[in-house]
Amino acid sequence: MKYISHWKLPQGTVNAAIKRFLETGGSPPEGVKMLGRWHGMNGEGFAISESSDPKAMYQWYAQWIDVLDLKVTPCVEDAEAGPILASLPRR
Repeated sequence: MKYISHWKLPQGTVNAAIKRFLETGGSPPEGVKMLGRWHGMNGEGFAISESSDPKAMYQWYAQWIDVLDLKVTPCVEDAEAGPILASLPRR
């Protein structure tokens, strides 16, 4: 399953978050493959990752929750969403 992780960097944790990122590279734990990560110029960013193990995703989340406002959302691609949306009753 793919996940969208969106974060916002609170002002009070900027230095701690930068230090941790520079020390660790922000790499995911075993069982999670990061497909891409983007940093906005507004203190926010997002990553797309893939994992069949939700506990591994939670481990990654837990490593950052003390310094980031973080939301992780499971997602599907267009090819998966299209048939589901097409099957919905139309009004």
